[in-house]
Amino acid sequence: MTYARRTKDELAARVAQDIPEGATVNLGIGQPTLVANHIPSHLEILLHSENGILGMGPAPAAGQEDYDLINAGKQPVSLLPGGSYFHHADSFAMMRGGHLDICVLGAFQVSATGDLANWHTGEVDAIPAVGGAMDLAIGAKQTWVMMDLLTKQGQSKLVDKCSYPLTGIGCVKRVYTDLATLACSPSGLRVIDMVPGLSLEDLSQLIGLPLALQASSPK
Repeated sequence: MTYARRTKDELAARVAQDIPEGATVNLGIGQPTLVANHIPSHLEILLHSENGILGMGPAPAAGQEDYDLINAGKQPVSLLPGGSYFHHADSFAMMRGGHLDICVLGAFQVSATGDLANWHTGEVDAIPAVGGAMDLAIGAKQTWVMMDLLTKQGQSKLVDKCSYPLTGIGCVKRVYTDLATLACSPSGLRVIDMVPGLSLEDLSQLIGLPLALQASSPK
């Protein structure tokens, strides 16, 4: 198989491409925070951070960081005109109250039917870190996952059934990976797009599950 994986920035740009104008979006800790750097400035998209920011902008230029202005991952961010700060209790009320259109999260595993496992691997020496993931996964109108398709050991993170403790059941609608973009549904996985050089058969072998092509990918 000859194909080029998406870099983290290319993957972030691919996620940003699907966010519709007018959406209110939470970007989770880790890779999802990069999405903020790829949202076109002419689009009105409100970025939310669970530590209490609405109207978050891209990462500041080097030397312009304000470490009193950070996202939930403690990374310096910018604030767009009209942006605001508020108590994290109000932020969680937004998350739990169904006021977010999309949340973009990382994951350890996602099942074909959209179950999400992203807070604990179950390993004895692992540190559980649920944060606001459960609130986001269930509270947002759509949950998208952004992750590498394979583990460092070459195992697929897209699985028939999650073996790690669950964050949410049937909540994931889309999975954006370094090799392909897929939609989860009760009937299984459907492929929205793949990197050049990767075939549906090759992708199915990597994941170890049957795949079908998505007829369309509505936002």
